[in-house]
Amino acid sequence: MTNTKPTLAVDPGAIAAPHASTGGLVKTVVELDRVVIRLAGDSGDGMQLTGNRFTSETASFGNDLSTLPNFPAEIRAPTGTLPGVSSFQLHFADHDIMTPGDAPDVLVVMNPAALKANLADLPGGGLLIADSDEFTPRNLAKVGYASNPLEDGSLEGWQLVSVPLTSMTLDALKDSGLGKKEAERSKNMFTLGLLSWMYHRPTEGTIRFLERTFRRKPEIAAANIAAFRAGFNYGDTTEAFAVSYEIKPAPMAPGRYRNISGNTALSLGLVAAGQRSGLPVFLGAYPITPASDILHELSKHKAFGVRTFQAEDEIAGIGAAIGASFGGALGITTTSGPGVSLKSEAIGLAVMTELPLVIVDVQRGGPSTGLPTKTEQSDLLQAMFGRNGEAPVPVIAPKSPGDCFDAAIEACRMALTYRTPVILLSDGYLANGAEPWAIPDVDTLPDLRVDFATAPNGEDGEFLPYLRDPETLARPWAVPGTAGMQHRIGGLEKADKTGNISYDPVNHDFMVRTRQAKIDGIAAGLPPTEVDDPDGDATVAVIGWGSTYGPIGAACRRIRRSGRSVAQIHLRHINPMPSDLGDVLRRYDRVVCPEMNLGQLAMLLRARYLIDIESHTQVRGLPFRAAELAAVLQDAIDSTHGAPLGADATGGAE
Repeated sequence: MTNTKPTLAVDPGAIAAPHASTGGLVKTVVELDRVVIRLAGDSGDGMQLTGNRFTSETASFGNDLSTLPNFPAEIRAPTGTLPGVSSFQLHFADHDIMTPGDAPDVLVVMNPAALKANLADLPGGGLLIADSDEFTPRNLAKVGYASNPLEDGSLEGWQLVSVPLTSMTLDALKDSGLGKKEAERSKNMFTLGLLSWMYHRPTEGTIRFLERTFRRKPEIAAANIAAFRAGFNYGDTTEAFAVSYEIKPAPMAPGRYRNISGNTALSLGLVAAGQRSGLPVFLGAYPITPASDILHELSKHKAFGVRTFQAEDEIAGIGAAIGASFGGALGITTTSGPGVSLKSEAIGLAVMTELPLVIVDVQRGGPSTGLPTKTEQSDLLQAMFGRNGEAPVPVIAPKSPGDCFDAAIEACRMALTYRTPVILLSDGYLANGAEPWAIPDVDTLPDLRVDFATAPNGEDGEFLPYLRDPETLARPWAVPGTAGMQHRIGGLEKADKTGNISYDPVNHDFMVRTRQAKIDGIAAGLPPTEVDDPDGDATVAVIGWGSTYGPIGAACRRIRRSGRSVAQIHLRHINPMPSDLGDVLRRYDRVVCPEMNLGQLAMLLRARYLIDIESHTQVRGLPFRAAELAAVLQDAIDSTHGAPLGADATGGAE
């Protein structure tokens, strides 16, 4: 069952213009302001590569965009089964957007498993493109289809276009010299070519990418390029697609932009921090999903004084990073929640020795191995309290993939200024998601240079390693081997000023309180809490942290378009919190806190400020949907003041 004229739901103001195509066909170009596309297939079908290439060309075209890759949790799930489905969602627009979209407008599925796993997310009337070659009796039986949904009428509620992607790819490559199995691997490029035609994406970048990627295998490069061009030409000549779509570039501030993922942005932030501090960067890490890409990226930057050490386990990774900090480097360790558990004692060691250290936790679903490829925000309380004894550390969180760059620099600034380990809480959604990022001028980045101790600071000409700076309470940082700077560090309690081992109860009480005061004192240097309240009359506020920024912001936009007012507060610094946060929260009658956990920030806010924070939570391994949050906020506002007649904040673009 094939629909020969697929169309998307178009705004009343959309522009449609006919244009002549090859073969005597006349096709229509429909102008949209935004679209959400999801590609889904087996983990071996190349959906992530296809999505990333489409994203790169979309970024070069100038659209604003946001992506949501969704990986299977099993490394080698059986082919064609539900656990092996991989998907990539891209939202791009001619205006500023904040999320990868609640649901796709277009769903491309490469097999029955991909259809079954994703169809429920495609709204009625949405465009569904399916590789009909893969809907064989064997593949249908694997996922429980008694009949072929492409033929039995069960998909009449959607705009179905059945395309024999596999056989057309094989036909396009019949003279390539490749075997059938090798040629089939290029069907993702055929699909990419078709989508590039449908949405007027540039093609030159993809061709250069394929030539560069397979430069040592020119026959593979030629095959992929041929499949890509065949898909583009198929869209241009077939009657199955009578409409193509145009989304104009989004207005952006002047500057140089690149498409960037959160893990890449975070890595570049660490490199930049090394350059701005003048210190070598040392990463001690054990590979773990979804943080491993930071290790991979940093390993490329040896020319910038970056050293990477792939340790045999998590404990060795952080131990090496602490040793590097002791030796005068900027010590970094990266991991996810399970690794933070293993590193907890060593983090306490860094607290006791008061050395700069950045611990990057790219959060994932838990507990235990949990959902290793899915996103969650459930490590906040672990970051705050997951160590023995009173071991306070600063905790910060980026809000978007691009913001991971700035958050990394801020984490390094705090670690170097206050001589403390800092925990940076990213998550899987930020790590793997992508957006356009304005490349900053290096001269605008903060100066992170530090002064090492090079001369005695005691009255008797001795070096006192715990004689603190009166403003920051940071102790001096002396590089081993510096003449006259001999000192003792370790995990046993230190005596004030001298750093000698001390079991004195009064000294222990003093040192515990001093270490806490050092972290608390960071709040004095934080900027005031930013509140997004355009009308200035909101009585309901929504507060979030980390990657909830985008969905919350999109929900607030919907609320405001419906004629209501709502304030958005977002926390980057979670420990310590901004000094004015309590006063800001008390301005509002109700405060709602959405989190991808069971209410961890809400618990902290209630305990600290004695305010009845209303928690809204989910732990599905996926980001919030803007429509869901808009409905929650709408209920909060309506129950406080009553609903305006005809108001509905659940629909609309974000």
